[in-house]
Amino acid sequence: MKYKMPTKAIITDAGFASRFLPITKTIPKAMLPLGNRPIMQFVVDECIAAGITEIIIVATPEGKPIYEDYFNNAVNRIRKQLASQGKHDRYAPIQEILDYPKITVIEQDQSYPYGNGSPIASARKFIRDDEAFIVAYSDDVVFGASDVKTLKDSFAKHEDAKAIIIAQEMPKEVLNKYGIIRLQDEQKMTLHNIVEKPKIEEAPSNLTSYGRYLLTPDVFQYLDPKNIGLDNELWTVDAITRMVNDGNVYVEKTQGQWMTTGDPKNYFLTGLYYAKHYEDFGKDLESAIKNF
Repeated sequence: MKYKMPTKAIITDAGFASRFLPITKTIPKAMLPLGNRPIMQFVVDECIAAGITEIIIVATPEGKPIYEDYFNNAVNRIRKQLASQGKHDRYAPIQEILDYPKITVIEQDQSYPYGNGSPIASARKFIRDDEAFIVAYSDDVVFGASDVKTLKDSFAKHEDAKAIIIAQEMPKEVLNKYGIIRLQDEQKMTLHNIVEKPKIEEAPSNLTSYGRYLLTPDVFQYLDPKNIGLDNELWTVDAITRMVNDGNVYVEKTQGQWMTTGDPKNYFLTGLYYAKHYEDFGKDLESAIKNF
């Protein structure tokens, strides 16, 4: 079956974020800031820049109203106050968010097991049977390019794709910390499988997979609770690996710089990278760090 080009993206943030407690008791992890914007907005912006016109955010029950408030609340009190002070420009970032394409926030289906595949399965009803779609994990941030655009461009060339995944080349000494890609055909860049945290000397490549995927509805048959894997969780990479038996799963290297915010150390490193390269005070920050 020939699937239509993706116009929808599923962005997931339905975990407990226990490594960030106590702050994530109150707010979702992807609402933690990078500069003056939450992590989630960076992922949404990446999707919109690539032409995505509908976004489904899958959240926890506690996180759902927070995302709805952020992306849909005009906050007229703030707008009127700024207008009275002649500071219309300060409201512009809020208006930009309100002008986004359609964003729907749903709760993860609590009948599914824990695991990063369950939020995707929870959004099944939003995906038509004839369309491919984007999946983005909210704790993965890409600077300098849009992985979503790379995925769509690849799909235009590979209409036979069952799925397309993004990868980044990693230094040898850290290959034992990630899921490492084994290619089936190095010229065609097709996937054989993903080896989770291999011994460095046994790593099948230096390519690590992370949370940017183009998927077809075929994936949903494998995102079934009966297919739980490691630690009794439902894993997206397990479903993608099973799709290899149905057809080609392509691998594309990122054109940007991927950074994860999935743990406190890497969250702060991502924040420093963003501030250094994208904030007006980046050079001041660099100087200050040298003096710490």
